[in-house]
Amino acid sequence: MSSEFIVRLIGMLIFTTAGVYWGTSLGKIANANPTVSNPFSVEQYAFTIGLVGALVGLILTPIFTTRPLRTLRSIFARISAQSLFASLAGLVVGLIIAALLAFPLSLLPTPLGDILPFAGVVLFGYLGVAVFVMRQMDIFSVISGIVGRGGQPAVPGNNVEGGQNWAESRTILLDTSVIIDGRIADIARTGFLPGSLLIPRFVLLELQYIADSPDSLRRQRGRRGMEVLSQLQKEPGIPVRMSDMDVEGVREVDDKLVILARQLRCPILTNDYNLNRVAELQGVTVLNVNELANAVKSVLLPGEILDIRVIQEGKESNQGVGYMDDGTMVVIEGGKDYIDKEIEVVVTKVLQTAAGRMIFGRPEQ
Repeated sequence: MSSEFIVRLIGMLIFTTAGVYWGTSLGKIANANPTVSNPFSVEQYAFTIGLVGALVGLILTPIFTTRPLRTLRSIFARISAQSLFASLAGLVVGLIIAALLAFPLSLLPTPLGDILPFAGVVLFGYLGVAVFVMRQMDIFSVISGIVGRGGQPAVPGNNVEGGQNWAESRTILLDTSVIIDGRIADIARTGFLPGSLLIPRFVLLELQYIADSPDSLRRQRGRRGMEVLSQLQKEPGIPVRMSDMDVEGVREVDDKLVILARQLRCPILTNDYNLNRVAELQGVTVLNVNELANAVKSVLLPGEILDIRVIQEGKESNQGVGYMDDGTMVVIEGGKDYIDKEIEVVVTKVLQTAAGRMIFGRPEQ
């Protein structure tokens, strides 16, 4: 039995009782003058209006009770704890300022003395909430710096606790693809992701759905993602948080991530190309693991020499293909005759594509 059904029954009883009392009163008034013929008795008035009250209570009660509460609940679920705390702090500060100004404003002549104190409460309450929410990151940074270590200001690079507070003040949303990829655990372990890793419940549910897939390959990928999450949670230096925050009216996980990232003002960590483009178009910061991997690959210039083992033929005639230790493909002109051999290659061109970096070269004469 749902809560809304119970509320409907309670509302029906209340409105029925009110309708019976009201109908009884109307019936008595209508039948008070005996000279006027009245086709309805007091009981008929009470029954009719009570029945109307029951119908009104059954239909309209959720509109005034459960549905507004459900709307407020969904709104608060979308707001981050940091924004909510900043709103409450700003409201308190605004009301304190309004209270301090209420007495001198009340001494003004009528009607200003009656209107301005109330207007000050509304104005300063709104300004307090707006300013604190708009500058919440700066406010929390200042608080983290003051509280840093035993009340002493935190010095970046010298204070371990202050560094942790600074890191935890930043939130990074994790996508399902980057969890399944697995490299996130190694990246986070190196300390290049200063922030708290946030996994929304809808991402966890999608990962669980993949792990339960009848397809063996998808099932293996989902279980790998579960193992990666378990490793991240066991790392003491990596703050990982699970959240029940959801986005109402949206079904796709990627769309929910983008909307949630805009609401929390935080980046998305992913290696999904489509999600990357959609998020960038909507002004959301994206941390792409593939772009990071390409950025840290060895930088080679034309004319440099490297040792490469040719492992297969290329697409064009007389080409050979090898790979560097970081996975970068090296296309060797005239390298077909050196398959399964390690040779010295002179770099002739370096090409950066969306799929990664490609290096072209020729055997050293």
